[in-house]
Amino acid sequence: MECLASTSSTSMFVFVTGLLCLLNVHTVLSGELTFELPDNERMCFFESIKEGLKSTLEFQVITGGSYDVDMELSAPSGQILYKDTKKQYDTFTWTADQTGVYKFCFSNEFSTFSHKVVYFDFQVGDKPPLTADIDSHATALTLNSSEHQTKYLAAVSYGLLHSDLKSC
Repeated sequence: MECLASTSSTSMFVFVTGLLCLLNVHTVLSGELTFELPDNERMCFFESIKEGLKSTLEFQVITGGSYDVDMELSAPSGQILYKDTKKQYDTFTWTADQTGVYKFCFSNEFSTFSHKVVYFDFQVGDKPPLTADIDSHATALTLNSSEHQTKYLAAVSYGLLHSDLKSC
């Protein structure tokens, strides 16, 4: 009988978890990603692009150390299209001269104790992003606020689950 009262808490946990999943789907569909880059680490991402398509890669370090990372973009042939060190943010636009998988890597290998949080937006072709109306208002502060809200919802849902387990 005591566990029946916790059913509403369990429903709330399921709702919050579903909401978090929807937020992650939105991030994937828009071609944007915010990720944590640990110190002494390098993370690479891959995108298949057809020849002749215009592409744009924009990135910004949101938190950590001196707000800087190394970034390198290479073509399927291995040719380096863009390379820069200790950048806080940048935008690079190019037209693919060959069809294949393009690789872009963010590196924090120069840092021995400071992890970074990096945001990037990768657009391929002439299609506007799904969030075209929102992009003009997006700033590092709103991205940081969104991350804070996600962490808060996760903490709340964990607390609800934890309290349900204690009451049973």
